[in-house]
Amino acid sequence: MTKQLVSNIHWLGHDSFRIEGDGLVIYVDPWQLEDGPQADLILITHDHHDHCSPPDVARIQKEDSVIVTIAAAAAKLTGQIEVVQPGDELTVKGIPIQAVPAYNVNKFRSPGQPFHPKGSGHVGFILTVKGQRIYHTGDSDFIPEMESLDVDIALLPVSGTYVMTADEAAEAANAIKPQVAIPMHVGRSIGSLADTEHFKEKTTVAVEILPFEKGE
Repeated sequence: MTKQLVSNIHWLGHDSFRIEGDGLVIYVDPWQLEDGPQADLILITHDHHDHCSPPDVARIQKEDSVIVTIAAAAAKLTGQIEVVQPGDELTVKGIPIQAVPAYNVNKFRSPGQPFHPKGSGHVGFILTVKGQRIYHTGDSDFIPEMESLDVDIALLPVSGTYVMTADEAAEAANAIKPQVAIPMHVGRSIGSLADTEHFKEKTTVAVEILPFEKGE
């Protein structure tokens, strides 16, 4: 059952995904792509280089591709761009999208300086595809705003250092209670794939560990 739920979701390493459905190809945080179909919709959670990669966006972008992202990332890109901030809701190419907060509460680059400050306005996204509400957290810790979310599929970072650890991600999954959770923010020299198994052991919800796909 859970495999069928996530059969249209392709993990491309790190936080990068390709989601297909409703006649569209959707990418989230495309980075270090090798191949893949052109995008109808591109969602970018924030402006850090491993999430907002202009060369990767250009590789999948076509004339009518629409990018949805925050202002800091939009400044690095060209094309049709919808700028959002946490709390915004919009519909693009028939896909309902919510921009939700994403930030650190206990991951710091230096004392008092989080890697992803709340004030920077980074986002995660909830998008509805094939009737399923898919939540991509972006780079975030387990934050209070997650507890009130109503989603079917949750893509949760598990590597620690810059985002939730596997244990913290399990707490988030148990609070959000999606039908299925998918671990991410590992691979491409970030974290360890062992973190995905640890996450699966700690959750009370169904977990699907997707295979790493380089492209098609």
